[in-house]
Amino acid sequence: AVSGPPPWALLGETSHRGPAGYLRLLDRTFRLPNGRTSHWDILDSGDVAAVVALTDAETVVLARQFRPGPLAVFDDLPGGFVDPGETPDRAAARELLEETGYIGDVRVVGSTWLSPAATVRRYAAVATGCRRIADPVAAEEEFCEPVEVPLAEFRRRLRGGQMSDVDLAYLGLDALGLLG
Repeated sequence: AVSGPPPWALLGETSHRGPAGYLRLLDRTFRLPNGRTSHWDILDSGDVAAVVALTDAETVVLARQFRPGPLAVFDDLPGGFVDPGETPDRAAARELLEETGYIGDVRVVGSTWLSPAATVRRYAAVATGCRRIADPVAAEEEFCEPVEVPLAEFRRRLRGGQMSDVDLAYLGLDALGLLG
């Protein structure tokens, strides 16, 4: 266990969903160690998994798609929500196939929290021996195009802020021994 300041006492919470239904926000009320109360907006949208997918030619398979937060098209890690009853490794494999049409040997290598104000656990997976077997069949509101980039270019994009899920990508590269 980590020592330090005492945890805050959760006094209660209410929740509501955004109009699209993807995100749920919690309003949590805490009693702080000094006795005061504090309200926090907490993102509670469900766990996600993203996969660093490597081909035998050492290219990284990415999903080119529009990202509504930054209002930009990114070449991002394939990934998405972990469905109820689904394991994170199965979700990563499913998302890889749906968004890119590729399959590979998938395994989860770590996880992170989305932020200190979120309940969202983000799973980093790697897939090796990836090969394309189909066209992408993404969800109704996803329009993905598979892209292969050389490993050096992938690292450059990570450092350049041209992707989301950068922390998951670094966890994947570390697990594969490819941080160099």
